[in-house]
Amino acid sequence: MIIKFATVFIDYLIKILPALGVGFLLSGIVHEFVPVQWVEKHLGKKGVKPILLSTLIGVFLPICCFGCLPVAVSLYKKGAKLGSVLAFLVATPATSITALLVCYTLLGLKFTIFIFFAVILTGILIGIIGNSLPYRPRIQKDTSCPHCAKEEEKCVCGKKLSVRILSILRFAFVDMPKEIGLELLLGIVLAAFVAAIVPVGNLIKLYLGGGFGYSFSLVFGLVMYICSTASVPLVDAFISQGMNVGAGMVLLLVGPVTSYGTILVMRKEFGWRILLFYLAFLSILSLIFGYLFYLIS
Repeated sequence: MIIKFATVFIDYLIKILPALGVGFLLSGIVHEFVPVQWVEKHLGKKGVKPILLSTLIGVFLPICCFGCLPVAVSLYKKGAKLGSVLAFLVATPATSITALLVCYTLLGLKFTIFIFFAVILTGILIGIIGNSLPYRPRIQKDTSCPHCAKEEEKCVCGKKLSVRILSILRFAFVDMPKEIGLELLLGIVLAAFVAAIVPVGNLIKLYLGGGFGYSFSLVFGLVMYICSTASVPLVDAFISQGMNVGAGMVLLLVGPVTSYGTILVMRKEFGWRILLFYLAFLSILSLIFGYLFYLIS
């Protein structure tokens, strides 16, 4: 049991750490180079446009649910509205160019087109409703330049490239790990623990062709870490064993978006109420889209 847990945990780390490193680095670049004014102008207003922008940016960023968390927190600290952040958290891990190509190869064109537009629509809807929720930010907006000298009260941004690079690295690999690193690590540990107890191989043998397949896909997808690319062959394997195609779509939608790490970080940064809304709305939309896909298949 311990050996299996250690093996799964190391396997998760190997899969997650590169994407997490990219996510942390992007968060440092956002912190350093993306002006507060740009975020406020494009992502800091209510309405569909900033949510659509967040969703489209997220769809094409090649990072997983773990990697997008530090980026989302950075955008939020810069002044992005809650709806835009939630849309980004849905769209970024849900799919990518690589995942879409793998989906087309294994599951076909219909699956690929449907998942692409379902992700975009989910991001937009959850963003619109997220902006309408009464919410008091827990994070103070980061409006200062990272290099403002307190004594002189002058900003020295842009004077030295080395200063900016050091600031990026410090924020990415010191400040952000302090902010959410413990929650992410605990999330990976919990995911490895569940995977070690209930191997995917045994679950494939279950009869998932009926309504139970939807429930299984939803619960399994919510608590397990499955990146968007890796979820495609997993869904293909489930479907080949008799899973309902609608349930397979639910797993494709939910699996990459949530994880223990996502849940823990969102609870810390946004609170229980926003977390429960996020999970409930994502679950409802995933089940609806899954059933719709079953009807048209």
